[in-house]
Amino acid sequence: MASMREIKRRKESIQNTSQITAAMKVVSTAKLQKAKGRVEASKPYFHYMHDAVTSILAKSDNVDHPYLQSNNSKKIAVIVVSSNRGLAGGYNNNVVKLLTQGDMEKEDVFVYAVGRKGRDSLKRNGYEIKADFSEVMNEPLFSDAVDIGRAVLEAYAKGEIGKIYIAYTVFKNTITQIPTLTQLLPVAVEVGEKKADDLVLMNYEPNAEEALDKIIPKYVNSMIYGALCEALASENGARMQAMDSASNNAEEMIADLSLKYNRARQASITQELTEIVAGASAIE
Repeated sequence: MASMREIKRRKESIQNTSQITAAMKVVSTAKLQKAKGRVEASKPYFHYMHDAVTSILAKSDNVDHPYLQSNNSKKIAVIVVSSNRGLAGGYNNNVVKLLTQGDMEKEDVFVYAVGRKGRDSLKRNGYEIKADFSEVMNEPLFSDAVDIGRAVLEAYAKGEIGKIYIAYTVFKNTITQIPTLTQLLPVAVEVGEKKADDLVLMNYEPNAEEALDKIIPKYVNSMIYGALCEALASENGARMQAMDSASNNAEEMIADLSLKYNRARQASITQELTEIVAGASAIE
């Protein structure tokens, strides 16, 4: 059995750790409320943007545009959105698994990293880091999404990559966050039952190329910014849950150590009494 001094030292250490995790939980809760409000306010826009673009392209016939033409490149650009800090449970690892346990060959993947944790994990796994935008996760702005979108779209237009994906975590609620891999380009057009409106082809003014030069980058940038907002809320939600679990575990350990300390103290007192009684008996 450990000595009373060892138990007391361990108990004090866990109490100090518990104070830190409790403080981190409070900070994450405050950040989550702010990020959650941003997600709820912006989510409808990004959903409508995706629906509008897929609807436009579904009604377009043989449109010749660099952003829509398939090229011979087998390379895939994946924008991986993770966090710059740890202590968030399995949040970062779940995003990384979308690539490491997915169907993409690592030799064909160019990683555009947003977040140091995901970047470092994928680099250790042998993935090529094409660009690093990790500082974006400190406070995501739409201008940051534009910079990321410009980088992948230029590579796509030059034929350096054939597909663009984004790997991020969808914020469902405080407890549930869903790792998601979404294809941005080529735009996946759903094929279903045709309605009367779907049979009418899209007319572009002044022409399709000029219109799509504006529409496609706006679509990509909006989807990236939406993913950044979702990821930030998911990160803080995951960290809040991780710190709450850590605090609860610390309380259980403190209670267990308190019991062990009391038992050790009682054993020490009993031993001292036994020695006193034995000494008195020996004198008699």
